[in-house]
Amino acid sequence: MMALVTSHMLNSFDGTHAGGIAVNLTSVGADERLIFSTQMDEGGRLSETVDLRSADPDATYQLLFETGPYWSIRLGQARLQGIIKQIMLRFQMPDPKGQYHMPIILSPNGYSSWLSDQPSGQE
Repeated sequence: MMALVTSHMLNSFDGTHAGGIAVNLTSVGADERLIFSTQMDEGGRLSETVDLRSADPDATYQLLFETGPYWSIRLGQARLQGIIKQIMLRFQMPDPKGQYHMPIILSPNGYSSWLSDQPSGQE
């Protein structure tokens, strides 16, 4: 079994789901490497499995959301000054079978996020 990394991004500016945003997960530190590169689906959702069987449970991971192009399409180039161009979340995944969910509420000039983890063995 593998860990599951999920997210749901909501656009608070116009009340829609923020789909099509590029996302990368990397490990941070001495073992820095790209784990996956994908994009949010049209419903603003991300769901990727990660093999953590041989990973250090104290390792740090970085989830990077490229929000600049998303806002460029919605707001146009003239309104891009001062917008959030990237969102970077750093977290740990100590349970190799756990589910790590990071919802994000996004606006052009800010965001709110939190980590909801569900260790394996819990419903």
